[in-house]
Amino acid sequence: MSGNMTNNATADVYRTAWPTDLDPRVDWSVMVRDAASGELLYERTPDRVLKTASIGKLFLLMEVMRAIEAGELGLHEVIDRDRMSPDDFCEDSGILYLLDQKTLTVHDLGFLIGAFSDNYATNLLIERVGLDRVQEFAKEQGFEHSALLDYVRMQLRPNGPDDMSCGCARELCDYMMRLNAGTLVSPAASAQIERWLGADTDTSMASGAFNVDPLAHWEAGDPFQIRHKTGTESDVRCDVGIARHAPSGRTVAYAILANWDKTRHGRLRDDVLADMRRLGASLRRYIER
Repeated sequence: MSGNMTNNATADVYRTAWPTDLDPRVDWSVMVRDAASGELLYERTPDRVLKTASIGKLFLLMEVMRAIEAGELGLHEVIDRDRMSPDDFCEDSGILYLLDQKTLTVHDLGFLIGAFSDNYATNLLIERVGLDRVQEFAKEQGFEHSALLDYVRMQLRPNGPDDMSCGCARELCDYMMRLNAGTLVSPAASAQIERWLGADTDTSMASGAFNVDPLAHWEAGDPFQIRHKTGTESDVRCDVGIARHAPSGRTVAYAILANWDKTRHGRLRDDVLADMRRLGASLRRYIER
């Protein structure tokens, strides 16, 4: 069976809500847990380590908050682009490369990463805190197979990693479980990371099932609260997050990772996104029940 659920009576009622027929041409790593009880709701090869594109930026935000709480960095410290390495400049994902403003605070760079997965902002913060420290702190926190591997680069280095980050669903779901519980670094650090992720404008994947306003879904009023991070490349789609439903009080932590072989299978983007949205619909049914 490609997906597993818990066997209690309540879960049995909703067994058919969880897809067991995800596209077999795709390498999947998926885990969904009830964030309050820790109950495993669904999984598919959750220990498979895949390329995760921008998901590794989660570990950068975690190290930024550790450094702030240790007094090594200030949340409102100003980063001057003109004083940083010119190699930090990066286009593609994000908007900072389009802006005239040369100085931004750590706080604002975090929002650019949370809202737009901003590559340039990512590189500036990596330079400020150190890639080695990002990797070391992730290991210290128990993330053995999930990591930020490199700066964002438009061209990969011949002897470098084959992606900027990697990870497995089990560990990335655990990251979100800790974030929801307020135990990722500290309660204050968790709250700040959650605030950054609450600005994410990418609802193209699993989170699209909740039909929130992609540009404004932080404030109370909508029944759903989505705090998530996505990762996208031509052969990668990942969506990792927390989904809460205010009326029912239910929350799920989820990690949905997909990789595929473009050479062998061609363009699978539409098929992968369709499956991710089916998983999102299952998340929604569970927390709404």
